[in-house]
Amino acid sequence: MYGSVRGMRRRRLTLLDFSREESRMHVHVVSGDGEAKFWLEPDLELAKNCDYSRQQLKEIESLVEDHRDELVSAWKQHFSS
Repeated sequence: MYGSVRGMRRRRLTLLDFSREESRMHVHVVSGDGEAKFWLEPDLELAKNCDYSRQQLKEIESLVEDHRDELVSAWKQHFSS
């Protein structure tokens, strides 16, 4: 279903930067509790949420922000080849 480029596990969450389903840089976050999608550019922004609470989304957004440079770098490296 997903064309995962790279997965990263933190706090029972999996952060996945995906194949170019869209040209805008983004990351999907998946766990047993739900799934969310965040735009990484031009600003970090929630694009979609499925089943996460507001508190969970705050924690997830903080985690994505902490790893944003790493995620952007992996995206650029993957799609530049």
